[in-house]
Amino acid sequence: MKLFLGEYNHTLDERGRVTLPRKIRQELGEEKMVLTRGFDTCIFGYDMAAWEKEATKQLETSVTTDEGRALRRYVFSAAEKVETDKLGRVILPTHLKEYAKVMSEVKVIGAGDHFEIWDSKQWDEFTKGKK
Repeated sequence: MKLFLGEYNHTLDERGRVTLPRKIRQELGEEKMVLTRGFDTCIFGYDMAAWEKEATKQLETSVTTDEGRALRRYVFSAAEKVETDKLGRVILPTHLKEYAKVMSEVKVIGAGDHFEIWDSKQWDEFTKGKK
């Protein structure tokens, strides 16, 4: 089982790319991944196997309920398949950057079965409220 751990400081470049930390890239084990909206003001990142597992869980949610339809729409409408380049950089889709309020300084954190990308200020605010 892949396990994403740690907290890393990075910077968004002028083209909207962030270099994923080496330990996150090692855990991914491949260049392709899925990025989507997180449930807080962040971006969730999944390796392809974990995404397929998460997608299967979401597809088991009944579309006959308002909550089931809303959850599916939330998760799938924002999802994007992306790839890292040779330097380990990934372009963050504009709609995800806007959702997560990512400006320039970012935190990439491990969150177990996935990793998250936060604007540094958003992460600081989030963690202050949890201490």
